Amino acid sequence: MNRLQSFIARIFKIEPARDRTVTIIEPHTFRENVLRNKIWYRGDSAELEQYFQKTARWDVEKARFWAAHAQGNVRKMHSGIVGTVVDRYKDIVLADMDSIDFGENQKSLNELWDKLYEKSKLNDVIGEAITGALAAGDGAFKITADSCSEYPIVEFYDAENVDYMYVHSKLQEIKFYTTYKNGKKDLRLEETYGHGYIKYKLYDDYGKEVPLNQLPETAHLYDLGIEGNIMLAVPLKILVSTKYKNRGKALFEGKTDVLDGLDEVISQWMDAIRMGRIKRYIPDNLIPRDPDTGELMPANPFDNDFIALGDNMGEKANQQVEISQPQISYEAYVNSYINFLDMVLQGIMSPSTLGIDLKKTDNAKSQREKEKVTLHVRNKIVDALNETLPELFKLIMQTYDLMYGRTPGEYEPTVKFGEYASPDFGTTVDTVGKAKQYGIMSIETSVDQLYGDTWTEEEKEAEVEKLKAEQGIQDMEEPAVNMTADDFHIDLEGGDGNESKSRTANVQNEPQGVPGTSSNSKGAGTDGNLRGGES
Repeated sequence: MNRLQSFIARIFKIEPARDRTVTIIEPHTFRENVLRNKIWYRGDSAELEQYFQKTARWDVEKARFWAAHAQGNVRKMHSGIVGTVVDRYKDIVLADMDSIDFGENQKSLNELWDKLYEKSKLNDVIGEAITGALAAGDGAFKITADSCSEYPIVEFYDAENVDYMYVHSKLQEIKFYTTYKNGKKDLRLEETYGHGYIKYKLYDDYGKEVPLNQLPETAHLYDLGIEGNIMLAVPLKILVSTKYKNRGKALFEGKTDVLDGLDEVISQWMDAIRMGRIKRYIPDNLIPRDPDTGELMPANPFDNDFIALGDNMGEKANQQVEISQPQISYEAYVNSYINFLDMVLQGIMSPSTLGIDLKKTDNAKSQREKEKVTLHVRNKIVDALNETLPELFKLIMQTYDLMYGRTPGEYEPTVKFGEYASPDFGTTVDTVGKAKQYGIMSIETSVDQLYGDTWTEEEKEAEVEKLKAEQGIQDMEEPAVNMTADDFHIDLEGGDGNESKSRTANVQNEPQGVPGTSSNSKGAGTDGNLRGGES
């Protein structure tokens, strides 16, 4: 048996796998990736073709539709779906932003804020921020005080012109980049916003620092400190990138291949329609001629397309114009278009939000269910803005204080968003009320379901407390062994209801007697200490 075991061990010897190093080369830098996402959003066919043809380094990139070098003139069309979806989300979120409030008892402050909001054109800046963060990946708000305006100036820089400096996952600085033309050279201004300071540096094409007075636009800038150790910049990141640390992710990140395929299907479809026009075969002696000069009329592919035939001089020749038209498989192109469009929009937006009905058999309930993808992404955008906008608005008010020589105050703005694609309030009340009646929903959950993003967390907590008080629900401390007997009171009312007295219930220890014996116990004193009985 031992020899058999040794023989089997020699036959089935297993050698563990060895670790191998696999090196993956990223095809593009972060800046190139941001530029590609922005070009998809811009939706210009000429820019798309230039970018993909100039940046294609790998075979998989060279095989793409936009990177292909065609012989002759080939019409390449872009669907424009990226810009349409991003702009649609911007419109949805801005329409749902109901109000900005600095407190119930801050009437003068709210009036001042309304003026600041209008003069600084913050609605346009926030819309630009939503678009920039979804199209490029992330960005940051920059607040500036300048003599050209009596109010703070708010600007948004997208991911292409922003860098973040983190120390142990804590944001320390935000750098903003602006390019200026100086003759034939480009100069780049770097503005560093940190906690309590702003620094300015100017660089040339070679990355060498030059004096700020070389440009009239930057000659008045100088480093300065800020009272209160505040940073007059706020980052905005809606989706988190797993590829680049501490950076955001564009909405259509990872959709390059399906976007390229969708554009190829559309372009082939249009090319088939163009090539499938009616063709006329005209004998040479029947070709239309210019009535003044007698020259042949030139052909073009739109209104005068024909093929000239030589004259047939046969005895039975029939000189006539022949017409033919190829058959185009429209159904195949439509199915390909629908499938690619569905892949492009997967996880991003419901087609019904854009008014696209990909499946004609869907009923109204099914169409509403499709809005859940849009609602999910919309909620992500709202969550990011609920975290960013209150901080931005607080800094704007503090900048306004600094501009007029005041110490930056403490502000607590709240931003309220409405609900999107939700049932009316009455329907929600019926649904939540039934769940509450059946005992399957708590008061906290019912309030949250009823008011959603339209109320702040503080307002929801106050409403929960009111409901509990009205329903006689109180949070009481659980009885414990260390509580004294004097903590318990029994209120007795007199027969006439006018007099009442309170008696203290003293807990006494009365041990049970043993059968066949007599027991005699002494009660506990008023101090609540328990004494053992005598038997």
